[in-house]
Amino acid sequence: MTSPIAPDLTAPGRMPVKPRAGVWRRLVRRRLALLGLVIVTIVVAGAVLAPWLTGYDPNEQMFDGLTIEGSPLPPDAKFWLGTDLLGRDLLTRILYGARTSLIIGIVANGVALLIGTLVGVVAGYFRGWIGSALMRFTDLMMAFPALLLAICLAAVFEPSLWIVAMVIALVNWVQTARVIYTETSSLAEREFIDAERTIGASAPRILFRHILPHLLPTIIVWGTLGISTTVLLEATLSFLGIGVQPPTASWGNIIFENQTYFQAAPWLVFFPGAAILALALAFNLIGDALRDILDPTQRGRA
Repeated sequence: MTSPIAPDLTAPGRMPVKPRAGVWRRLVRRRLALLGLVIVTIVVAGAVLAPWLTGYDPNEQMFDGLTIEGSPLPPDAKFWLGTDLLGRDLLTRILYGARTSLIIGIVANGVALLIGTLVGVVAGYFRGWIGSALMRFTDLMMAFPALLLAICLAAVFEPSLWIVAMVIALVNWVQTARVIYTETSSLAEREFIDAERTIGASAPRILFRHILPHLLPTIIVWGTLGISTTVLLEATLSFLGIGVQPPTASWGNIIFENQTYFQAAPWLVFFPGAAILALALAFNLIGDALRDILDPTQRGRA
């Protein structure tokens, strides 16, 4: 009597019994990734707990927040990071500005990831004239410098937090679309996809049950790396005066408002600038570690 043949759960197209295990454990074992996680945790905690961490309103102009000559105060025991040109507590502005950067980073990058994944999957699976049209449009969007295109779009629409998020999303989806298109095209030629087509599986079933699960690691990595790009682009637009508008606190517009005091009060530029760089670096460190863990073939690549 022959024994039944056990199903091959590692064959392409089959979902494993257990999800990929140990990703978190391997992530925290990497020192640079752990540093990134600590920085992101501190920023998120500061943004969420801002009302309890500081006793000031971000737009409150205090009478004792300026010198007799009307200059900003340097860091001291009362104002830990000093005050700005209007006598507002800089630490409070930075904590509330973290909310703006995180909201725009998550929302804009999420929308960009959704658009890029949709375009890449559809173009890579159907190919033909549909794929060609979508990829030529993607190439057209990539031909424009992202910052210049974002400036043009921001100038057309009235700047606000949500408009800035949508503008950034509209210029950041192209890289994701290119990567997803390449991987989808490769998956669509695999034997298990041909087998699914042979037995009459519909396109939505193939896309959602077999292709998208294989793309999930790539989507996670690009989603993490994209937040750093989004944070930097939002800060740039706000610094140029076409991003989030005052009095809403944003790390970019804090630098924009206080740039004239760069020499007399360098802390007004240094602290928000350091926050921007730290958050962008943190997400890059996490994204690089996730790329190595989830896709070992990409290890060591830029």
